[in-house]
Amino acid sequence: MTRTNLVALGVAALTSMAGLAAQTPLQQPVTPPATTAPPGDAEAGQKLYVSYGCYQCHGREAQGSSATGPRLGPRPIAFTAFSNYVRRPSGQMPLYTSKVVSDADMLNIYAFVQARPTPAPMKEIPLLREQ
Repeated sequence: MTRTNLVALGVAALTSMAGLAAQTPLQQPVTPPATTAPPGDAEAGQKLYVSYGCYQCHGREAQGSSATGPRLGPRPIAFTAFSNYVRRPSGQMPLYTSKVVSDADMLNIYAFVQARPTPAPMKEIPLLREQ
């Protein structure tokens, strides 16, 4: 997924939320769309992530690379946006229809991406400390 694709996803989400705001009275807060996914199995998701080749562009820990594909985790985009993009990608990402990746597999892959730990701050990594 390229930076342009991420921007397009963000614009689509904001446009969707703007539509919600237009339908909501001003005195009531707008409730953002749900960002949590139904539970999945992160361990099974890791195996699927590797078997479908996701790691080839997004890295073994879903950390991404500016040369191959964006970071997916930790703190991935909302499951609905994630699933929609995997099903109908733009750019260089291959299409993964439900015939290729089942909905259950998609949930497990998302659980794996969600489970990626937040990296330590640079100041806490001994090799990166200034001497």
